[in-house]
Amino acid sequence: QVRLVESGGGLVQAGGSLRLSCTASGRTLTGYAMGWFRQPPGKERELVAARSASALGTYYADSVKGRFTTSRDNAKNTVYLQMNSLGPEDTAVYYCATTEYGPIRFKVEDYDYWGQGTQVTVSS
Repeated sequence: QVRLVESGGGLVQAGGSLRLSCTASGRTLTGYAMGWFRQPPGKERELVAARSASALGTYYADSVKGRFTTSRDNAKNTVYLQMNSLGPEDTAVYYCATTEYGPIRFKVEDYDYWGQGTQVTVSS
């Protein structure tokens, strides 16, 4: 069984920062691509950041580029999403997810295991 457990969400004022964590069991994350998705109220789930199994591939959506950074702690089998300069448009449920493959995947259906989601609310 593969499980992804997320933490770090909450309420933050505009301009603030949050760091989301995603800890995996049952799968060593160094061998698989990881993605961070978010789903604002009434909208589709969208990919905001991703990292390939190798150290070479990263992706950031234009809406978060320069503000969000994903990283990995191999010893802890944990990935992080550092979110800076947050605004109300970033309010969403955030999900980490892992794929069966090493290259970055861009679609929801490409991911086989998901975290439970964590709510991020940014007030103005």
